[in-house]
Amino acid sequence: MRIFYQFMFICFTTATYAQTVVSGVVLDTRNHPIEGANVYLEGTYDGASTDAHGNFSFETTETGTQNLLVSMLSFEPFSQAGDVSYFKDLKITLYEALNELTGVTLTAGSFQAGDNSKVSVLKPLDIVTTAGAAGDFVAALQTLPGTSMVNEDGRLFVRGGAAGETQVFIDGLRVFQPFNATANNIPTRGRFSPFLFKGITFSTGGYSAEYGQALSSVLLLNTTDIPEQEKTDISLMSVGAGLGHTEIWGQESLSVNANYINLAPYQVLVPSDQDMRWNKPFESISGEAVFRSLGDKSMFKLYTGFNHSSLDIAQADINFEEFVPFSLKNNNLYLNASYKHFFDKEWTLTTGASISNDTNDINVLNNAIDSKETAVHLKAKMGKSFTNRLQLNFGTEYFVQDFDESFGSAGVDPFQYGFDDGLWAGFAETDVYFSNRFAMKLGGRMEHSALLDQTTLSPRFSLAYKSGEKGQFSLAYGDFYQNPWSEYLKFDQNLEAEKTSHYILNYQYLDNGKTFRAEGYYKNYDGLVKFNTDMPGFNSVFNNNGGGYATGLDLFWRDNKSIENLDYWISYSFLDTERDFRNFRERATPNFAPKHSFSLVTKYWVEDLRSQVGFSYNYGSGRPYNDPNKTEYLSEKTKPFKNLSINWAYLLSQQKILYFSISNVAGFNNVNGYQYADSPNDLGFFERRTIRPNADTFFFVGFFWTISQDNNSNQLNNL
Repeated sequence: MRIFYQFMFICFTTATYAQTVVSGVVLDTRNHPIEGANVYLEGTYDGASTDAHGNFSFETTETGTQNLLVSMLSFEPFSQAGDVSYFKDLKITLYEALNELTGVTLTAGSFQAGDNSKVSVLKPLDIVTTAGAAGDFVAALQTLPGTSMVNEDGRLFVRGGAAGETQVFIDGLRVFQPFNATANNIPTRGRFSPFLFKGITFSTGGYSAEYGQALSSVLLLNTTDIPEQEKTDISLMSVGAGLGHTEIWGQESLSVNANYINLAPYQVLVPSDQDMRWNKPFESISGEAVFRSLGDKSMFKLYTGFNHSSLDIAQADINFEEFVPFSLKNNNLYLNASYKHFFDKEWTLTTGASISNDTNDINVLNNAIDSKETAVHLKAKMGKSFTNRLQLNFGTEYFVQDFDESFGSAGVDPFQYGFDDGLWAGFAETDVYFSNRFAMKLGGRMEHSALLDQTTLSPRFSLAYKSGEKGQFSLAYGDFYQNPWSEYLKFDQNLEAEKTSHYILNYQYLDNGKTFRAEGYYKNYDGLVKFNTDMPGFNSVFNNNGGGYATGLDLFWRDNKSIENLDYWISYSFLDTERDFRNFRERATPNFAPKHSFSLVTKYWVEDLRSQVGFSYNYGSGRPYNDPNKTEYLSEKTKPFKNLSINWAYLLSQQKILYFSISNVAGFNNVNGYQYADSPNDLGFFERRTIRPNADTFFFVGFFWTISQDNNSNQLNNL
């Protein structure tokens, strides 16, 4: 009898185990059934696949707490722990897995170049092969939509903003003087050599909360992490010479380059035909270096750049019978150190510091102006990837700015003036990827200026929706603050920060070497600085009563696949802007804001000639200027700006390149503006002088030689 009961108990127990059924349905986020998903208990062979209706059912002998797993290609894995007896009639929702290559990206307002960019519209550094740029990537960026060609300046003017509204950062740290000093109506150039940078992000608006003190845009430059090989670059040019070298020791490397520029020989061969006389043409010597040290979970970089430049020129002025003498000596030193560490559990720490020192020794007429600016930027940022759907970045930074200037005149002792400021900022930002089609960036930035005794709060927000396999829409909004420029603060520190708000709608289409972008925007300015004299000075009355707006449409098309060996892009910008700032007597369109801008850039590789040839065409509609003989303010416009440039790079051998470039090869008679007399003549008429470029055409010839380990690399992408 005992044996009978034991037998019955075993049968009953076995039957009980066999009767445990795991069942349910697997759906996606839109409640559509998922067929073929694998559903199983972890560590066992018990499981099943879902049918056409998403249903699954299987039996198990397991008991107690178990872990139910669900997996399906292109969806994120699902797991649920619990007593197996409760795994009945389950409703399981699987979320689409994020694909870094094909998923949605947040692109409103940004152009990116670099191997690590999913949304690149430009290949790494290929923008500097643009004809007419003469190796200056800032000049090449002026062929992108959203920028305005201001021929006599050379800096970046973005979407109706003045040049001082764009800030430049290297490895996340601010560069306070990114452009060379120059004379009036002589365009400047960026201080940096392009081949030290792996990527460029040019944000024409709506940029990250990590960056501030820029009303219009930011230009982010990232130095190369790990050089591919040791090499030496030698450059011999019609305007100077350059030498660069990269050395590698295991996980450490050093890249250095030096350049010497002297326009004196060029001016002898091609003298200026405008109203100026060079006593000493522009001359500069500069150098840069990047040291890198790669650890198991860290990266340290040290970047430094030095530039010394000078010039002596006499320029025509309608208010003086003789040419007005102007001389300049500039020294600039910039040092930047950054460190990034990767912790466990997806935490990252990024810290850095930069310091810059810039001095100017200026003599104009009988006046001597000496200025010195020392600036420091300290920064620390933490990042955390909670999942591939949620990333958080937050940090703090501190800026120190010390500006001193002295003014001396013949027979008068020089007097000193200037200002000191310490600006603290904190920022936080999160990226949320709801799916491969929909993402959001939400953040904010707080700043406090000790000099202005003002605290500002700037919300930043953007959305992106992938409408198809190749296209997506983006929307962005943000508030942006910037302290008044040094030319104001050195005379009056009782001012407030200027403000603008950006609204951006973007569409981007990417298809195997083809890129199309369309972006509409609106910017509202508030608190712009005004003064009541011709130029800011001690006798000026300053206030923050200015304002304005800028609205427009930017279009961009690039294609490097349709025609073999041909790469080209087309940019068009429409800009409608008015502002009341500086010494404007009423709201009007400023003279740096043409209504229409157009660029066409082409690059073609001719295999039989071992040559890359290219041309670029730039057009800008007439810019406003004020005629004091008219009652309307800033109502007149110059003739349109036109420039056709060509270049040719010929490979003498794989590592030797002969390069030719001619800007404005058609010899267009461009006009930068007009200067009017301070007072009317006997007939009550204000006479004027036409301001034209220093030279209508610029010629450039260079020989570039690379010596590398692979005997194959060259500087073609850096020309």
